[in-house]
Amino acid sequence: MTVNTTDFLVIGGGVIGVNLALRLREHFPDSEVTLIDKEPDFGMHASGRNSGVLHAGFYYSADSLKARFTRDGNAAMRSYCEERGLSINRCGKLVVAKDESDLPALQVLLERGRNNGVEVQELSAQEAREIEPRVKTFEKALYSPTTASVNPREVMAALTQDARDAGVEMCSGEAYQGHSGGQVRTSRRRIDCGYVVNAAGLYADRIARDYGFSRNYRILPFKGLYLYVDDGGQKLRTNIYPVPDLNNPFLGVHFTITEAGAVKIGPTAIPAFWREHYGGLQNYRFDEFVEIVWRELGLFARNRNNFRALAFSEMRKHFRSTMARLASELVTGMSARQCTHWGVPGIRAQLLDIEKGVLEMDFRFEGDGRSFHVLNAVSPAFTCARPFTGYLAEEIRQRLGHSSS
Repeated sequence: MTVNTTDFLVIGGGVIGVNLALRLREHFPDSEVTLIDKEPDFGMHASGRNSGVLHAGFYYSADSLKARFTRDGNAAMRSYCEERGLSINRCGKLVVAKDESDLPALQVLLERGRNNGVEVQELSAQEAREIEPRVKTFEKALYSPTTASVNPREVMAALTQDARDAGVEMCSGEAYQGHSGGQVRTSRRRIDCGYVVNAAGLYADRIARDYGFSRNYRILPFKGLYLYVDDGGQKLRTNIYPVPDLNNPFLGVHFTITEAGAVKIGPTAIPAFWREHYGGLQNYRFDEFVEIVWRELGLFARNRNNFRALAFSEMRKHFRSTMARLASELVTGMSARQCTHWGVPGIRAQLLDIEKGVLEMDFRFEGDGRSFHVLNAVSPAFTCARPFTGYLAEEIRQRLGHSSS
């Protein structure tokens, strides 16, 4: 088997992996950077199946990494799309209250936005209807003017080309298979690498355990589905979201306006039974099935943060009637008859703390002087990718003993 060498080997060609490869070229301009991905193209999992929403950054508490990078990531990605001539829809977002019980959480979101330096406006119900005449809300709503939508596949293609142009060796169809010392085995060759960077998404925890990390963490997959809506020419003007449960990392069924102006409702957060459980028995692996179902049963038994109710409610979202009913709580004139077809499913690589039995809410990473592992890069990682990976590259620099430039 062929043996090659590289200074940095990045595993995983999603939005985090590709941006990290770019950042490593910037931070270490005299070093060789190689990126491998097991799929025939880059961004074929979570990144390419992303909703495309560029979040503003008011959902997250000020002490979180998500809060730190979402606001700046939103601005960076909007600027990137403009500079590269990529599609972008600056449609904004309304967050609406179903009833009085939602008002305290709505106030928390407003305060978080202010603490995070994010532009967010408190509106009356009438002011919300001036932005979107069909919206339904109880007394108040929040409006985020910087929320936008992009085409994730288009963005991934542009970033991939940037990486190639920067001198990154981009290797698709090449899977990580293990390592021995400083040598990584792939499906094509062996690679002597100075430093391994693991951004493998759904398999990040498994690769991390090969290097002695992720001892208390495991990936738990959740399936995200969107339903496309034909609204009979009454196009919505903005994204519309419900007030989320702040104890869980999911945002509930909402209306998303794509970069092309299409309307969809979702996503679901249905517990998946193996890592790439997109539909039917596609990519079924018995070992993953056993482990993941066991983890899910453990969460069900512990019932932290009311996981049972979450699981049951998400399973019901397999039905169009349930999705339409939830969407009808946000706007007038919504019925199941308008739901035309399901979009391409995505899988959220959600990290689980197996000691505490809770889903991780923030980004998580671990590493040392030999390797670095991005364990939890869930939503809004697509929005955060550019500043977040700059931060990660600096973390890698410190682990390698380099001073900041």
